Amino acid sequence: MIANTARTLAAFLPLALAPGQGTSTEVHMGNGIKIGDARADRCAVWIRLTAVAQANQSGIPFPARKAHTAQLPPATNLSQMAGAIPGASGDVRVRYWPANDRSAARSTSWANVAASTNYAHTFTLTGLNAGARYIIIAEGKRPGADRSSCTVEGQIQLPYRPNDPAAVSFCVVCGQDYHRRDDDERGHLIYGEMQSCAPDFIANVGDAVYYDKPKPWADTAKLARFKWNRFYGLPLQRDFHATVGAYFVKDDHDTLKNDCWPGQRYGELTWARGLELYREQLPLLPGEPYRKVRWGELLEVWFLEGREFRSANRAPDGPSKSILGAAQWRWLEQTLAASDANFKVVVSATPIVGPDRKNKNDNHANLGFKDEGDRLRRLLAKHAVQVVCGDRHWQYASHDPVTGLREWCCGPTTNKHSGGFSMKQRTEQHDFLRIRGGFLHVSVQPAAGSPSLTIRHVGTDGETYHEDTLRPRAPR
Repeated sequence: MIANTARTLAAFLPLALAPGQGTSTEVHMGNGIKIGDARADRCAVWIRLTAVAQANQSGIPFPARKAHTAQLPPATNLSQMAGAIPGASGDVRVRYWPANDRSAARSTSWANVAASTNYAHTFTLTGLNAGARYIIIAEGKRPGADRSSCTVEGQIQLPYRPNDPAAVSFCVVCGQDYHRRDDDERGHLIYGEMQSCAPDFIANVGDAVYYDKPKPWADTAKLARFKWNRFYGLPLQRDFHATVGAYFVKDDHDTLKNDCWPGQRYGELTWARGLELYREQLPLLPGEPYRKVRWGELLEVWFLEGREFRSANRAPDGPSKSILGAAQWRWLEQTLAASDANFKVVVSATPIVGPDRKNKNDNHANLGFKDEGDRLRRLLAKHAVQVVCGDRHWQYASHDPVTGLREWCCGPTTNKHSGGFSMKQRTEQHDFLRIRGGFLHVSVQPAAGSPSLTIRHVGTDGETYHEDTLRPRAPR
């Protein structure tokens, strides 16, 4: 199945844009499309119309300014700035069909996009076939036009049926800073390396953008949207998301600011506005931000939500202090107990095992959340769960000395973004430690009587630096 995926992916690269992009009356899809949040019978498709086909990479650089001050040079606007990709009003729709049956093609209705939603719209496609690969054709047209002026072709693999002993492959990535990209023109090279793994899906575990980093400091909705548009206007990111389904998990920097919690604000951005902007930018289905997805007979994946329901970091630790919140706790306990998957993987934006830096107080590996962290580690170990996470700017594999729970951290998207830890800080908890960027590649392989789960730490150069292969273990 993975080999077939690779062949199909290649058929749709690079991004397909309609011809005739030179007139100002046309609309474009310079941000491509994002497809994701797939379940057995549905998925989400995000589309944004733009006034130009490509980002303005030769625009005016942002000056060095302090936060909460004017971020643009005098007498300039955002469309003139480097990386700008202004939106355009118009209408969008999606046509889609199983890759092996174009006769089953369907279409959404046209939806209008305007400035109020950053010229973007997310479609929910329902009634899909579990285990099928779907071809996606996104179309856009200018207001009042009778035909499309731009299209993007993409595809998504839907989760396999629970009785299907399918091979499954996915990547885990986090920490994406525009100014620390390793290819100025194309973006982050890690996206090409992940694509070469031919994953069934990707888990982006937070900090997809950084509001609270300079050039510009994004303390308004307009600047926050600019950062999303700029990042996903980069060619490597844009092409990747048209052909690989994604599950996005929010963290602090793409919600509001560093180590944030409900009720806070960042400049003009309130907590509620931060959540609205996050949902506006990504292919997310309606419903709770925490979710689980069964990927065939062998694998079930839980995506935890660690921002929306948390207590204040500065609150005293104890049984009432939580990152997950009561409702998510009940859901996690119930769904773990009900799962019969050979391999259970929890995806967390932040560490659960660690170890972390001593001065941090924002995750389950920190003393500020020790009470819930201890309970969570016991619960996950009881159900033979493996944890993959992001947030830390180094790659590691570790284990909890009390429960034996294991955790793998993907590291940031570029080597320029790595740091905050050193090899001298390696402890007995670490099974692997590398202060560089990269991603995790997780693969499940069926085998007669002995399926396996392999987790690899891959560098931004595509090389494997660490690998663990696990066999099923019965819950305690």
